Amino acid sequence: MEDKIQLSEQGNQFILHWGEMGSRWGINRTVSQIHAFLYYIGKPANAEQIAETLQVARSNVSNSLKELQNWNLIHITHMMGDRRDYFETSLDVWALFRTVITERKTREFDPTVRFLEGFLQENQFNNDEKEAKARVENMLELMLALSSWGDEMLKLKPETLTKIMKYGAKIQQLLRG
Repeated sequence: MEDKIQLSEQGNQFILHWGEMGSRWGINRTVSQIHAFLYYIGKPANAEQIAETLQVARSNVSNSLKELQNWNLIHITHMMGDRRDYFETSLDVWALFRTVITERKTREFDPTVRFLEGFLQENQFNNDEKEAKARVENMLELMLALSSWGDEMLKLKPETLTKIMKYGAKIQQLLRG
């Protein structure tokens, strides 16, 4: 078996914390830990190395790697003279941010927008439901605006996004007095 990748105490803390945060965000703890591990070490690792270093069952690693691939957060690479698959993640935090936002929007947000659009088109609302219909329309309008705004934000360069965030914080402070 391939040698275990040695992690410092800080590396272990980072990976354990990221696993905890992932589970709070609705992501499997092992999936989050594997992604944090690949990000932290900053180089490709094979499934055996991941399993041994993180002390996780090989089958759990395989399933977690598939999940990370489905989220476009890791990709397979190969090493000269080695037939095994190695896995790596982007080391660019903005690229990772964009990937996560895009995937979550595709999986969670967009289906709700499609549902609301269809719901409003397919249903007749009686007089008692006019206010309910208006609330659903308001929700759809907000979600469409957020979707459009989010798409535009994802097109911006990281430097521009950083400036927007800083200006946004300053504007909030100004408005609060």
